[in-house]
Amino acid sequence: MSIDKYETLNQERKRQRTKRKVAAYCRVSTDNEDQANSFESQQRYFRQYIERNPDWELYEVFADEGISGTNTKKRKEFNRMIACAKNGDFDLIITKEISRFARNTLDSIFYTRDLKEHGVGVIFMNDNINTLDGDAELRLAIMSSIAQEESRKTSERVKWGQKRQMERGVVFGRSMLGYDVKDGKMYINQEGAEVVRLIFHKFAEEGKGTHVIARELQEEGIKPMRVKEWQNTVILRVIRNEKYCGDLVQKKTYTPDFLSHEKKVNRGQEEFVIIKDHHEPIISRELFDKANRMLDEKSLSQEGKSKHSNRYPFSGKIKCGCCGSSYVARYKTRKNGSRYKSWRCLEAARHGRPHADKAGNQVGCRGLSIRNEDAIHIMYLVTRSLQFNKKKMADNLLGIIKSAMAADTAGTDSGKMKLKIKMMGEKRKKLIDLYISGQITREEFTAARTKCENELTELQSVIENIREQKEEMEKQQELVTEITEVMDDLINGVEYEDDLYKEILDKMVVNDKDHIDVYLNLYPLKLSYTAVTASKKR
Repeated sequence: MSIDKYETLNQERKRQRTKRKVAAYCRVSTDNEDQANSFESQQRYFRQYIERNPDWELYEVFADEGISGTNTKKRKEFNRMIACAKNGDFDLIITKEISRFARNTLDSIFYTRDLKEHGVGVIFMNDNINTLDGDAELRLAIMSSIAQEESRKTSERVKWGQKRQMERGVVFGRSMLGYDVKDGKMYINQEGAEVVRLIFHKFAEEGKGTHVIARELQEEGIKPMRVKEWQNTVILRVIRNEKYCGDLVQKKTYTPDFLSHEKKVNRGQEEFVIIKDHHEPIISRELFDKANRMLDEKSLSQEGKSKHSNRYPFSGKIKCGCCGSSYVARYKTRKNGSRYKSWRCLEAARHGRPHADKAGNQVGCRGLSIRNEDAIHIMYLVTRSLQFNKKKMADNLLGIIKSAMAADTAGTDSGKMKLKIKMMGEKRKKLIDLYISGQITREEFTAARTKCENELTELQSVIENIREQKEEMEKQQELVTEITEVMDDLINGVEYEDDLYKEILDKMVVNDKDHIDVYLNLYPLKLSYTAVTASKKR
């Protein structure tokens, strides 16, 4: 081999060793037919572009499919590319323009800064920006702001266009139980429509509750849409959906921020688009109105009650002695029209009496229900039957209550706080003298003064808290007296509401109508009674 050829080969090998690994990023079309072509064409474009630079070597083309550039959270390939860059897998990223990389100004600057700290630059080809250049960040901020504003305008145009289409009756949304949505129109799906009619009939004509309807549909083997099994919430959504009587209400959700693209429930922030008799109904308007009136009446009867599991003081504390499930609260109506609260085994409430479902699984429970008033009366009988030193119990409870009240102001002295404030004021005056005399710099004076002001603010806050606590203490004696009276009644067996008994009840196990086990939780009084059997009184 000649010396010239050897030198040429050596230089080529050296150049290969020093090649920079370059990644490319793009976002491809959302259209399924064009997506593959777009991805292939962009890969080919970037490969050819990189091959034209003898010092570059293609690492990988990262591509997100049809995802908006205004937010990077859901862009999986983008986030994977950033992770690879931080790992040192390549040295440079090329992309066509800022709007392909990110239309959010903060995202653009954040990620390019972060990449630069890891030694990775970004080249925006159409914008002629290389983030490794000195003035790149200023130019990037300007161009990103322009791209972000263009994205905002595009979002507004799209929203305006969608609303005009909605006003013309075009349906935005997906197929649902009873309707197929295709090309912006609604077509009845007869199989699903029969299920919808069945739900309305069971609720409005037969008077069955949503939990019962869900259980019956599940046992009949009817499959719901997009959920694993029927739930009462699914039934409620069907009954409330105005589409089933032929009306169309759109813009139930809206997007307040075009950057995040997060949807929120429209509670009047934007105008709804409502069209009466828009499509063929599945049920009559009369039946729809009747069902919704029934729902409204039930809602009014529960008005003021919390929707969380702790709305009932016995929640989670009454257990089934047959299957171990927790009891759930139900409201029932007597023959005279009055309502009362009772508790029922959850397994029995969902599946009824013990039986085998269509899959052959044993479901249901024979656990008995118990009225809330009976549960309270049982607690009354239990507290009366306990044998203990009632005076000692009352004294211990009062001691705990008083110590808790006293702890609020323990270790605080307003006199000391005021003295500290006075000393802090003198310290601030000395700082001014030191600064005027030139003994400390302006920076030192500013830092020390800021520290003093922060400490003064904190001391004033403490004094205000002490004042408020003292006002509360003046009311404590009256409160202690009231607590003592209530506690005496409880200890001596006066029947109270269940929200008081819940404090000493660990759990109540319903075995049958004559055997209900009550487990008490009386710590820190350390009473030895942990279980009591009581007969349920009728």
